[in-house]
Amino acid sequence: MEKYWHVLNIGLQNTMVYRLNFLFRATFGLIPLIAIISVWRAIYEGKAGGQVASYGLSQMISYYLVITIVDALTAVTEDDWQIAADIKDGNISQFLLKPMDYLTYRLCLFGAGRIVYAVFAVVPTCAFIWLLRDNFILPPDAATACWFAVSVALTALLQFLFSFTLALLAFWVLEVATFIFIAFAFEYLAGGHLFPLDLLPPAVAGALDYTPFPYMLFFPVSIWLGRVTGDALWLGLLVQLLWVVAAYALARGVWNRGIKKYSAVGG
Repeated sequence: MEKYWHVLNIGLQNTMVYRLNFLFRATFGLIPLIAIISVWRAIYEGKAGGQVASYGLSQMISYYLVITIVDALTAVTEDDWQIAADIKDGNISQFLLKPMDYLTYRLCLFGAGRIVYAVFAVVPTCAFIWLLRDNFILPPDAATACWFAVSVALTALLQFLFSFTLALLAFWVLEVATFIFIAFAFEYLAGGHLFPLDLLPPAVAGALDYTPFPYMLFFPVSIWLGRVTGDALWLGLLVQLLWVVAAYALARGVWNRGIKKYSAVGG
């Protein structure tokens, strides 16, 4: 494991070069959030009873604020593009000749990137949350906060493994951008970025429960808000863990098949 700690350390140092970019990205990334919250405020002002599908205004605003937190901790940014570039440019040859696992190597770099981004995103995000503190809901108890942290860790793994597998398509196709954009668009809708999934018709929301997408964002946010408790919480965490295991097995399988097709020529 010592070599992977070294990779994580190098990744932290390399990612620190972009610290100012991360700060600006996190700050200006709040602008769409302001627009979304303004839209929901207008909806609730014209809504009798002040409820939309069991969400009050504070719960709805908190939903999008917690999305920002989860995104900062779990979102994949450039990792899939870098993996695809390593395959196309022949850079993975060095990992085939050394005692280093490429998936673990990329996971270390992903973790380093998320740590640095979260550190520099915390200032604008916390400032924005403080401005909306009257509508920001904290977890109901410490146990809920702990299970939220566990779910976020599983979300990060699921996000990474999903992107890693998509990037491995570079073994078979010259350009993976189309696949990545399609997957991102579907994840944006089916993962709960745009709106809470329980606003959908029950049949549609129930069908999505059989996919990994709700566990990439919607599920941990629901834990934070205290909307998933008791047996539903344990079942959700178990399903999320199973999706992580399935994604890991798929990533390993695609990697093993891709390596058989891989070839690099030249020095």
